[in-house]
Amino acid sequence: MNFWAYLAKRFLHAIPVYIGISIVIFSLIHLIPGDPAQAVLGDAATPEAIQALREQWNLNEPLWEQFLIWFFNVLQGDFGRSLHTNQPVSEIIASRLPVTLTLTVSALVFSLLIALPVGIISAIKRNTLTDHVSRVIALLGISIPNFWLGLVFIIVFGVYLRWLPPGGFHFNKGFVPGVMSLILPAVSLGAFFAAISMRMVRSSMLEVMRKEYIETARAKGLAERWVIRSHAIKNAFIPVITVIGLQTGTLLAGAVLTETIFFMPGIGRELITAMAKRDFPIIQGLILFFATVYVGINILVDLSYAFLNPKIEYS
Repeated sequence: MNFWAYLAKRFLHAIPVYIGISIVIFSLIHLIPGDPAQAVLGDAATPEAIQALREQWNLNEPLWEQFLIWFFNVLQGDFGRSLHTNQPVSEIIASRLPVTLTLTVSALVFSLLIALPVGIISAIKRNTLTDHVSRVIALLGISIPNFWLGLVFIIVFGVYLRWLPPGGFHFNKGFVPGVMSLILPAVSLGAFFAAISMRMVRSSMLEVMRKEYIETARAKGLAERWVIRSHAIKNAFIPVITVIGLQTGTLLAGAVLTETIFFMPGIGRELITAMAKRDFPIIQGLILFFATVYVGINILVDLSYAFLNPKIEYS
């Protein structure tokens, strides 16, 4: 099977997954008690006004019909409108996406810059002091919740030492202020991912370095550095790529709390605000957006295997 046939097959497999996710999201949102029309108009609203708004939003239709209307609109790029501001949800996503994307990519880059070299060195220097220290650091990174770490960073570096901004997204003030405002949230969001990736890189490297072809390369007299660089690292990265793809979805989910803690105007903070206001179209649209990104990342991860190892065939 060639690349394009495999890609088409993966997209076809993603269709029922996407439909299933849409059904779950829509059902869970509508299980939340309360009337959206009542929540928007307030307690002083008349029954006639509430009924008119329910008619406008198709809330009087059966649930399955509401879902079909919403889903077919989504397929056309229409995620609905905010119940409070009447702003299209697609515009809200477009305006908030750069902040979330910048934060997520920064956290990913930070975590990989830490995890890859430390994991490789830890595997090479197995059972040495360097290995033990890196494993303890990884265990701490996994154990500490990112929102708690973010609060500690704000108190220590933002309030007490005043080295970095305690919150906000200051790229409108210039590149340097923007980068400074990004350090604390990116590190707090990426710490857990760095720890997971570090352990995965170490385990994968140790497994690969016990393979016969590594021993054969050493027996041929190749330098240890060349064996590690040309043979071990590339093959060890195949399972690591899987973890990176799966954990990228975790980064997006973690961005919800991180953006809220650091007052960043991203998709995550908008989701929390929409939940507080019971703005169902925004909640549905943002969660579906996160799910779509997650499915897309998994497809990209599958496609990357053959690039890392040409022996792997698309099937």
